[in-house]
Amino acid sequence: MNISDLIYRVRLRLKKFSIFEHILGLIFARKFTKAKILVVSGGRPYPKVINQGGELYAENCQFYSGVRLEIGKNGKLIIKNGTYLNRNTLIVANKLVEIGSDCKISWDVIIMDTDLHPLPGKTETIDRPVVIGNNVWIGCRAIILKGVKIGNGAIIAAGSVVTKDIPENSIAAGVPAKVISYYSNVKENIDVI
Repeated sequence: MNISDLIYRVRLRLKKFSIFEHILGLIFARKFTKAKILVVSGGRPYPKVINQGGELYAENCQFYSGVRLEIGKNGKLIIKNGTYLNRNTLIVANKLVEIGSDCKISWDVIIMDTDLHPLPGKTETIDRPVVIGNNVWIGCRAIILKGVKIGNGAIIAAGSVVTKDIPENSIAAGVPAKVISYYSNVKENIDVI
């Protein structure tokens, strides 16, 4: 990349996000195992990380106020490029939570790969990975539970509780969430023409 391309990219980025949001992102990024450019928006309360010894990776992402990331002793949280987590989103990763590129995660969403406590009669918690594909939209107050895989381009309706895998390019809604529709990915159709 030459210097003029770099200057162009910096100017473009500063039109979208303020210097203050970038500075908050730099401060927030210190809590990550590895992070690229993070942006923190929305004021207080600032995003929070509770890490009990796990790993936390993020590419170029945006975090809004009230976001809380909890990583267990052996947990891993991966958030890929272009994804944003809106206000009061909670992610708990005791084993693995992976969120793909360009995901839009709305307000008050909960994503957990664990029960957080043993079930009655058991001595250990049950942890199973959560994998969210690229270009996924998750609506307000949706809950994504352990062991779920959400395919690329899926849309999860507001208030849904996802307990099973959701296929790509589908729309899921309800408690528990069920696929109610499929759609054609417009970008793929444009590439074909």
